[in-house]
Amino acid sequence: MRYDRISVLRPILSLTIAAFMLLAAGCGSSSGTPSASGKERDADALPKEIRIGYQVSPNGELVAKALGLAEKKMPDVNISWIPFESGRDVNTAMASGSIDFGLVGTPPGASGIAQGLPNKVYYIHDVIGDSEALVVQSGSGIHSLEDIRGKTIATTFGSTSHFSLLSAIKQAGIDPADIRIIDMQAPDLLAAWQRGDIDGAYTWQPVQSKLLAEHGSIVISSKEVAEGGALTGEFGVVHNSFAASYPAAVKLYIEVLDEGTAYYREHPQEAAEALSQELGLSVEETLKAMSEITVLGASEQTDPRYLGTPEEPGQFAVLLKQTADFLVEQQSIKSAPELSVFQEALLNELYVEAP
Repeated sequence: MRYDRISVLRPILSLTIAAFMLLAAGCGSSSGTPSASGKERDADALPKEIRIGYQVSPNGELVAKALGLAEKKMPDVNISWIPFESGRDVNTAMASGSIDFGLVGTPPGASGIAQGLPNKVYYIHDVIGDSEALVVQSGSGIHSLEDIRGKTIATTFGSTSHFSLLSAIKQAGIDPADIRIIDMQAPDLLAAWQRGDIDGAYTWQPVQSKLLAEHGSIVISSKEVAEGGALTGEFGVVHNSFAASYPAAVKLYIEVLDEGTAYYREHPQEAAEALSQELGLSVEETLKAMSEITVLGASEQTDPRYLGTPEEPGQFAVLLKQTADFLVEQQSIKSAPELSVFQEALLNELYVEAP
């Protein structure tokens, strides 16, 4: 089977989002995400429940979850942590209004903005480096990127890993039709690897470490792909109506993430011990995974490279625009809006001090 960009990617990134947006429009908001058109609320009001869609990634948010920082910050609020396997699933949940906060990678995040999902970017968690990579079987005969022609490579479609794989192929001048690229969620990759169904996989931690432990080797990492011009990262989105109704809750959650990131940086050993249980890795493997990404705190969000300010939106909007343009080129979304749409999607005003 060959990789069919039109028949596979377009339904995954477009149709499911469109269907759930129609569903959300028909069903209205849930109790956790009240309608922005409803009764005006106190700016300091907190909801009864906050639903956080998270992914198992070795960053500050997972530290915050492991240490119960959100529960300590907002003791009267019921914090629901909802796990997702990929950003495309977070997009679907955000479109349906079933979560208030979510973590996505740059490709699904850019796709969501391009297709009008009801959310905004409120926090950049990390810039991906060696934590995502193309790992190949020891007996696959793959020793360089050029060797993947005719091989079976698995990745999670619509993810940062998928984006980096396609970018690496493009940078190397390889026709993706010469490779069998198949769609698998990250946990399924390990089972396929163990059965010998795949020659390699482009994926993230903690699965990457598990593949390496089973006779795998890295051909190229997302750090190297980024050096070629295709940067990836993970960021948080918040539902528009939740942000409008509970601005204080959004600011408090940013404080939670900042505390998690500070602990991550200042107490790496203790953070690794907490994260290892979430990741299913040893403490040593967790420390290695932590070293492979660059985490960002609240004070760095307004940096011109990232969210910037309302007056001068950051370069992160440019990255999202470039990512969306790439997705159009790959025929995974129909069109990408102007840069201004991505700039308006940055909720950078949360970081500006009130006069």
